[in-house]
Amino acid sequence: MLLHSNIIGKGQPFIILHGFLGSSDNWKTLGTQFSEQNFQVHLVDQRNHGHSFHSEEFNYDVLVEDLKTYCDTHQLKNILLLGHSMGGKTAMLFATQYPELVSKLIVADISPRFYPIHHDGILNGLAALNFDVLKSRGEADTILSKYISDFGTRQFLLKNLYWVEKGKLALRMNLEVLKDEVAEIGEPLPSQATFEKDTLFLRGDRSEYIGVDDEDIIVTHFPKAKIVTISNAGHWLHAENPTDFFDAVMAFVT
Repeated sequence: MLLHSNIIGKGQPFIILHGFLGSSDNWKTLGTQFSEQNFQVHLVDQRNHGHSFHSEEFNYDVLVEDLKTYCDTHQLKNILLLGHSMGGKTAMLFATQYPELVSKLIVADISPRFYPIHHDGILNGLAALNFDVLKSRGEADTILSKYISDFGTRQFLLKNLYWVEKGKLALRMNLEVLKDEVAEIGEPLPSQATFEKDTLFLRGDRSEYIGVDDEDIIVTHFPKAKIVTISNAGHWLHAENPTDFFDAVMAFVT
């Protein structure tokens, strides 16, 4: 089964992987900007997300093999690979397993280390959405607000809603499997995994995902890593400060 993607522009392949509970749609604006710099941008939906296939199996090993199949099918080589959060973990593992395919690696606001489960409120809120009675995005937001206080986070999650038919909403993600397998999201990069090529780690100045203590483990796995902090940004740094994010990535890849 092949991952769904939106391919924009022509030039060196530039693959972008979204985070947990996100989709390729989150990257449309930045993806278009990158494509205007002579890159062929591949906005990819990972399994159980967006328009890609659903599966009971969900871990970083299968996410990496999904991406390898995608690259083989599209005959992609010498790729720039960017991943945010869960997508960053997929990108890291892919680069360490298939370094011959990756030119440069960009990881947005995630470290190679283990992260404990911290999506409970979000997953419980999404599970509380009863699409037999919900008739609008506003009603869905009201339900989510009982579990998630942050408006921006709710708006990000509501991007997963779509109309199955007139008057019938649903989620594109495979929520049941993602909820069951959520512990997989925090799994660390294998201890022996390394990538010897240029790597950029971007972190938000208001995010706690990459701290000072993470710098040593990053360099252990990625000896040529550079860590850059994006100001006025939290975990969704590409959405909160897209201008500085774009500039930092372009300075690295050109």
